[in-house]
Amino acid sequence: MNISLNNQLILVTGASRGIGRAIAKQLSESGAKVIIHYNRNQKEAELLLSEMKNEAILAPCNLSDPLKVKGFIPRLVEKYGFISAIVNNAGISRSAPDTLPTSEWLQIWDETMAVNTTSLAILCKEFVDQAKSKNSGRIVNISSRAAFRGDTTDYIAYAASKGAIVSITRTIARHYGKLGIKAFVIAPGFTRTDMADEILSEYGEEFALNDIALPELTRPEDIAPMVTLLCSGLADHATGATIDINAGSYVH
Repeated sequence: MNISLNNQLILVTGASRGIGRAIAKQLSESGAKVIIHYNRNQKEAELLLSEMKNEAILAPCNLSDPLKVKGFIPRLVEKYGFISAIVNNAGISRSAPDTLPTSEWLQIWDETMAVNTTSLAILCKEFVDQAKSKNSGRIVNISSRAAFRGDTTDYIAYAASKGAIVSITRTIARHYGKLGIKAFVIAPGFTRTDMADEILSEYGEEFALNDIALPELTRPEDIAPMVTLLCSGLADHATGATIDINAGSYVH
């Protein structure tokens, strides 16, 4: 099967590192013109830009402030044209032990929801607005196995935010399918990224390895091909579906 994304303009959030970086590179290798979103990691984003196979675009935006996210998609469309797909990969995972004072716990909750849920919802809404004009568009939202099985209590905000992503995606898929808009969820488990390394440094690698069915942790490159397939249009009848890529650590 030869997947070609020629003539597609695809936005990938959180593309400067980790899963987003691998997705952006795979999409570019398949022919897409990729919009590389980043927040603070400008050097990493510029390095990725230099490694892309096809033309790519840098697009900074602070997803922790939903007011700054509002209008991001329309500005990109005005400057670069119709966006055929969006991959909402950006996210944060901050530990908030239940021993924290409620005020500190709530601050982490609000920050997590702002990035992982509220800003993602704004991006989806504005993407759908422009996709309606062409009766075409694909959304791939990166959730987590935590959306389905929960997480440890110090990452309850992360699990809740990822669960909301599933509901957002399924609602879009059910409501906008006849307008040509498809939406999918990818639910990874532990993946070798900088964000996961922070968690592994706290719990230890054996904690993760003992939880999976395969002998090694998932890599970002294990997730990117599925995203590319979903963006291609070859799997449109899976709209609304969740695809688990978690090394067998949670099967539902």
